[in-house]
Parts: sequence; C-alpha cells; structure tokens
Amino acid sequence: MPQTDVYLGLGSNIGDRAGNLTAALRALSPYMELVTVSNVYETEPVGFDHQPHFLNLVCHTVMAMSPGELLHRTQAIEAQLGRRPAFRNGPRVIDIDILLYGNICIHTEKLEIPHPGIPTRSFVLAPLAEIAPDFVHPTLQKTIKQLLRETPDHHWVRAVHGGDDVPVVR
Repeated sequence: MPQTDVYLGLGSNIGDRAGNLTAALRALSPYMELVTVSNVYETEPVGFDHQPHFLNLVCHTVMAMSPGELLHRTQAIEAQLGRRPAFRNGPRVIDIDILLYGNICIHTEKLEIPHPGIPTRSFVLAPLAEIAPDFVHPTLQKTIKQLLRETPDHHWVRAVHGGDDVPVVR
C-alpha cells in the first residue's frame, strides 16, 4: 500500500491530559511517520458541558496502513491507554480521531472520512489550520483556514504550552 498523508485529532480531559496526549503519540509512532504536531490547545467541552476542559492537538502523519487498519489500531491504543466506553461526548482519557486520510472519502457504519465534525468543531479546526491551513477539504472544497473562519462553533479554544512532555510546534 502506498504512503498516505493522514491527519489525526487527539484529545484528553481526564487525568494527566498532557501525559495522555504524549502517550498516545508514542503509541502511534511505530505505525507511522510523524511529520508535524500542532501546538496543544485547551478547549471548552462540546456536547456535554459539565466536564473538565480538554487538551487537543492535531498531528500530520504519513503511513501505509489502510483506513480500516488505522481505525483498529487507534481504538486499540485508546483502550490500552485506559479509555472505557462512556456516553457520547463524555469525558475521556484519550480520543484519537481520523480526521483526513489523503483525499479519500469513506462512509461506512464504523468509519467516516473526512471526519464529519471537522467543519463544526473549533477544537479540531484551530490546530488543523495551524499545520495544514491550505489543505482543501475533499468534499467541501474549502481550505481548512476557510472552514475555521466560517465555522458556526464559538466554543473557546486557546493555545497552551504543556511543558516539555507535550510536543509543541512553534
């Protein structure tokens, strides 16, 4: 299988949030080449307000894994790091979302690429626009920076410096 540019969104709001992000990146690294990691962003919860704030980042990777294999791998890493089934939009130790897989579009019961939440989630768009502002969304035909400007989501998102353990691209 040829190498493909893939963008993943990572988030955590339980326990050592920065440590959880770092552990997830380390667990992913044997399966892909990490090209760029956004700054870490502290974000307001979306969908269920009564929970701790999240730390989020987006990473650009290159891999030869199929989308289905990648989904299986990310779910295994989430479980390995302590994620347990919970209610939708609830608190979680780690969340790894496949945002973009090249220009591929997939719509199955288990996997949707591009991730359907991209245009309506500032916590995804801000770090994605930082590292891939001119990437054109495969179905919306708009750049990520355009989507960020146009998003209806007004939840706050702010870049933070998480210390030496959290990858930060300046």
